[in-house]
Amino acid sequence: MKLARSWAVLDGRDYVLPDDVKAVAVPALVHRVSLKPELWIQERGTEQAVLESVRSVPTPSATELLRES
Repeated sequence: MKLARSWAVLDGRDYVLPDDVKAVAVPALVHRVSLKPELWIQERGTEQAVLESVRSVPTPSATELLRES
């Protein structure tokens, strides 16, 4: 979360967007993920696995975010 906040500040904002979280997901998570051996055999890297996971999560709309707060 701190990395996403920093990314937002560098973009001139004092709030975090879902896209900020997605932008920093690979550098923040790639070294923390261990792949199963079958993924190594398929030559799928950790970076690709994190990217696929991030892409599979839908980004909430602004109205959804307002409803939650």
